[in-house]
Amino acid sequence: MKLLGQRLMARVFDRQVAELQIRIAVLNGYTALGIPVTEVVG
Repeated sequence: MKLLGQRLMARVFDRQVAELQIRIAVLNGYTALGIPVTEVVG
């Protein structure tokens, strides 16, 4: 979360929720890139 900023930019609660959901989606994307893909050999 620190990479994306510690404060919310939106003032309206619904927009704050949307902003957090976007941040979570970005973080999940970064996490997915770092997870190795294992394949069965043989």
